[in-house]
Amino acid sequence: MRIEYPAALPISAHVEEIRELWRKHPVIVIGGATGSGKTTQLPKIAAELGWGARGMIGCTQPRRIAATAMARRVAAETGGECGGAVGYQVRFDEQLSEQTCIKFMTDGILLAETRSDRQLRRYSCIIIDEAHERSLNIDFLLGYLKELLIKRKDLKIAISSATLDLELFSRFFDNAPVVEVEGRTFPVEDHYLPPLDADEELDEHLARAVEHLSAIDPRGDILAFLPGEREIRECTALLTGRQLPNTEILPLFARLSNADQQKVFRTGGRRRIILATNVAETSITIPGIRFCIDSGLARISRYNPRNRIQELRVETISKASIRQRRGRCGRTSEGICVHMYSEDDFHRCDDYTDPEIRRSSLAGVILQMAALHLPRIDRFQFIDPPPPALIREGMRTLEDLGAIHPGAGTLTADGRVLSRLPIDP
Repeated sequence: MRIEYPAALPISAHVEEIRELWRKHPVIVIGGATGSGKTTQLPKIAAELGWGARGMIGCTQPRRIAATAMARRVAAETGGECGGAVGYQVRFDEQLSEQTCIKFMTDGILLAETRSDRQLRRYSCIIIDEAHERSLNIDFLLGYLKELLIKRKDLKIAISSATLDLELFSRFFDNAPVVEVEGRTFPVEDHYLPPLDADEELDEHLARAVEHLSAIDPRGDILAFLPGEREIRECTALLTGRQLPNTEILPLFARLSNADQQKVFRTGGRRRIILATNVAETSITIPGIRFCIDSGLARISRYNPRNRIQELRVETISKASIRQRRGRCGRTSEGICVHMYSEDDFHRCDDYTDPEIRRSSLAGVILQMAALHLPRIDRFQFIDPPPPALIREGMRTLEDLGAIHPGAGTLTADGRVLSRLPIDP
């Protein structure tokens, strides 16, 4: 495996510092803004330290597209083919071999592996990337790894995040050392383009934003963020119908096949307009993007206590998410971000998105924790422990459904079946 660190990446200037700290400490926290190179270079540092010889180096990503794209990128950088020394595993797809020592995967894959490998013995090193997203899987993994370190003194861990939560992660892991890496971004100009009136549909509004950018540069590639698959299909139909010259419209969302997702990484002679959900918000760099359009919306999962159902609602995103989206067009050149809302609306947004555990039905959380043989939720070490009242409500719901044994909290036969269904209990 060839290990070199591209001089253009800001993290390359910190390689020696990271190497020394990681040798001395079981956990390090790496903070890096968009374009710093932390996702691709941290596994190479671990491999250079020799940890791939005594177990795999596991690298988690919140999304399938990021796991597969990063595996291909690191395989190319180390002079091999994906599936050789560097591979990946995501739901329904994997490229691994006996030679694989760096494995990219979704955080859900690693969490599922704890069912059969309680101490994750096949791994010598685990890198949790994009930890600032604070999904349930990420919070589970952080708590699980903290407990696992008591039994596995040989395990090495890196928590990689945007710069906003570094001290929180450091304190959680007993004041682990922090390395902050500057980002590599180009200037991005902000244009605000609020709706014409209350009746303007989202697809018409997006088309107006495309026209605005086309007047500036009719050839520059555009990445547009929309709340969901339905909105992407509607906007695709409208833009396709307008027969924009020398333009290709590409959708990008989680349910797309891997082959269709990979199309966004191929540049050609035509201008590309990529219509994406927040799968494109972090980790991946789509080449050639000069412009970004931000609808300011996303589908966010929230628990409704009135009807006791987990719902996907279209909501205004936080300032942190807006910054992530804006940074997508400043990765490789100067860019312009068109915000489909006013500057006043931007200032009214929340600073950060709530961690998923604060907006989820705890019945589903408790059920999955029992299925994964994790400690009871009231004894588990979460960065943000859920309120006791929500824990009691979740336990009562599962007892009413006959999914757990009252008092004990362990799964019944029905509970084991329920835990395998990807829906609210």
